[in-house]
Amino acid sequence: MDSGKRVVLGRIAGLYGVHGWVKVYSETSPIENIFSYAPWIVGASERRVSQWRRHGKGLVAHLDACDDRESARALIGEPVAIRRDQLPPPSSDEFYWIDLQGLEAETLDGRSLGRVSHLIETGANDVLVIRGERERLVPFVWGQFVADVDFERGRIWVDWDPDF
Repeated sequence: MDSGKRVVLGRIAGLYGVHGWVKVYSETSPIENIFSYAPWIVGASERRVSQWRRHGKGLVAHLDACDDRESARALIGEPVAIRRDQLPPPSSDEFYWIDLQGLEAETLDGRSLGRVSHLIETGANDVLVIRGERERLVPFVWGQFVADVDFERGRIWVDWDPDF
């Protein structure tokens, strides 16, 4: 696992007021958890949140060195990321999606399916998107479709028919 990887937690979604505040779209659950991590990487710079609050169903924040509407406008659309090593270590039966991305997916009998491109949240379970000679969607259900993950070898073993 690359501790220097960036993990995107949200993005700067718009302006709020005239004093450099921005609207923040959060992909964390609950959405306020985005403020549990500091510093943020926004664009090419590390930024600290000096203040934040809920605003309606969303969030607004003031970032250090962003004191007017024009400096805030330059951040619109920028991802809000952190370094991978800012996340707490997962428990033995948990995985961060960012750590699974890029792993070589292999069937139990040793046939390569491709690499994990990304994951999709479906509500019932997460789904691995594996891209090789074609794209496959494999439910991330431990013990049923996912047999093992080995980060040192860069592999994930799945119980999956390669013809499916």
